[in-house]
Parts: sequence; structure tokens; C-alpha cells
Amino acid sequence: MDGGGETWRVPVVCLCFASELRGRVIIMKTIRAGIIGFGLSGRVFHAQVLRSVAGFEIASVATSRDEEVQKEFPRAKVVATSDEILNDPSIDLVIVTTPNELHAPLALRALEAGKHVVVEKPFSVTAAEGQAVVDCAKRVNRVLSVYHNRRWDNGFLTLREALESGHLGTVYCFEARFERFRPAVQGERWREQERGGSGVLYDLGSHLIDQSVCLFGKPRGVYCDLAAQRPGAVVDDYFTILLDYDTVRVVLKSGCVVGVPGPVLVAHGDKGSFIKQHLDPQEDALKAGKTPENADSWGLDGDNATLFGLSADGVRTQRPIATIPGSYHRFYAELHAAIQSGSPAPVPPEDAVTVIRIIEACLRSSHERRWIDMGGEG
Repeated sequence: MDGGGETWRVPVVCLCFASELRGRVIIMKTIRAGIIGFGLSGRVFHAQVLRSVAGFEIASVATSRDEEVQKEFPRAKVVATSDEILNDPSIDLVIVTTPNELHAPLALRALEAGKHVVVEKPFSVTAAEGQAVVDCAKRVNRVLSVYHNRRWDNGFLTLREALESGHLGTVYCFEARFERFRPAVQGERWREQERGGSGVLYDLGSHLIDQSVCLFGKPRGVYCDLAAQRPGAVVDDYFTILLDYDTVRVVLKSGCVVGVPGPVLVAHGDKGSFIKQHLDPQEDALKAGKTPENADSWGLDGDNATLFGLSADGVRTQRPIATIPGSYHRFYAELHAAIQSGSPAPVPPEDAVTVIRIIEACLRSSHERRWIDMGGEG
């Protein structure tokens, strides 16, 4: 499987400040982070997670929501503009959590200012601008990664282990869903306005596409049915995507008018099938103010996945499979290691460019109502 690596069975919180390496004690460096933006992404998915990972300090936040920052992070400096973070020589890491069309331009500027960079998904609006950011990171020798945190969903981690353990045999079909029941358009939300990178394809589709890229790499072909279904919708709020991986077919679905969501993950192989019904609980826990350091059973829920198969005598079998805990904090633990010791970034930015190339192919496919060959797109 492309994008491989071990399944992470890790402690909930990284508490170690030193580790032994070839007889030497490596002291964990404190990385001073500046967050640009303090909306849902910056406040919940980054700041809340960062506070639970050793070796990071939230030193500065660029936002107009100074009271919210001071309440949660009283020692952080609140600044009015991104320039104040980019020009601060004490900042080691810049985390970009702005509206999508600003992701690549701010990441580029941060790299050119000598900072390591994390970009909230989607990485960019176009693959060309995303590739320019990747090229810049290589040129200035700084760590760049993209926050595709749902690689660390409990269901996805469990599925990866099931695949790598051979429980399903050769996989022929993979399905992933991210469905919601939001029948009314919320026009005040920038994600539902006509601007670069808006709509459910960029928002939720980037998660599902990244999971497919993580498992199978770049597809041969892409077909997408994209629509704005709800009254008053000005950007897409529904999609079905088909990805062709030769013998493997991938189906990715999302919609905003789904009162009874389907299973979030399904995989079918010649030895059996895997089904996970419900979405990872970490987002809801973070929104409720919990963090990996203050919540028991972090990343677990009562929804164990199910494995279906056949016994040696041909009898159909069904058994639950223990869920691997979700672990968004692993992203930042691995990022720290990448910055300090040069280990690989938790999400290679090249994967994120591939995700945007597939999104561009989806847009083209939906417009032209045909399959798009990815052979010449890479």
C-alpha cells in the first residue's frame, strides 16, 4: 500500500522530554508556534491538540478574537496581523488556519521568512500553487506538512491494521463517507460562500481523498458527480467520487442532507469485509473542551468495527474488531520529531498536492460529465 508505515499504537499523550538514542540523551526542544487564525480550526483542531503534546508552546496568535485566546492561553501574545507572526524571529513554527484561499500564499510567505509550516487542509486551491509551496520548502530546508488529521481517526487506523494484517485478503472495493444533516444553508459561513476553495468537495472531500491516497496512492482515473442541492446553496454541498485503481474501486460520498448517514468506512476483499459505522469522536471531544491529556479513553467510542468473512468450512462469520484509539495528537508529536531530528513529516506535502490534483480532476469531471485520466496529471 502506498503511503505505508506502521499502525500507531501509542500513549494518549506524549509526555517524554528526553529520549535515548545510541547512548546519548536527546533533550526535547521547545518549539514556539504562531497560529494564524482562531476560528474552529485554529481554536479546536490545532490549539486544543497542541496543548497536550510536549515540546510546543503557543507563543502567538493572529486573530481579532483576543478575549477567546487570553481565556484559553493567557501566556500567548495576541497580534492583529499575520505579518507580526511572520516577522517575529522567536517563532519557529507557523500554523495557517485561515480561509482556504489564503493557505498557500501565507504558507509561502512563512517559509520564505524561515519558519517551519503546518497548513490546515485543504493545502491549496490549485495544485500549481501547492507545488510552489512544496518547492519553496525544499529550497529553504524547512519542514512543511498539511493537517490531514483524519489519517488518525480511530476507524481509519483500525482499517489500516486490518488491511496490513491480511484479514481482508486482496481488496477490491473501498468506500468512505462524511455525511451530515444540515438542510439549511448557513450563508454567513465563509465555507458556504463563493470564494476560492469553498464547498464540501474542498472541505470534506479533501479528508476522504487523502485517506484513499494514504491507502492506495494516486488513482488512474477520476469521476465525480458534484451538486449544490439545498435551496440557496451557491457552492457544492454534495458529491459522489469514483476513483479507479485498476482492480480496486474507491467510492467517496458526502452530503449535507443526510439524516441517517451510512457507514463511514467499508472495505471488501476476497477474504472478507470491514465495516465501521460511525465517525471518530475526537472532533466532538475537542469541541467540548476536552484534550487528549484530560479525557479518559481518548479517541475511543462504543462503535467497534465489524469483520465479515467465511470459516474454513464455508460458513459466514461476523466478529467485532477492537478499535485502535484515534490520535490527532500524533500529528504534532511526529511534527516535533521532524523539526528536531529530521524524521519524515507526519503528512508528506506531496500527498497533499496529489489530493488537490484529484479535487481539480473532480471539478473537471463534474463539469464535463466524464472520467478524467490522471495518467498525465502527476
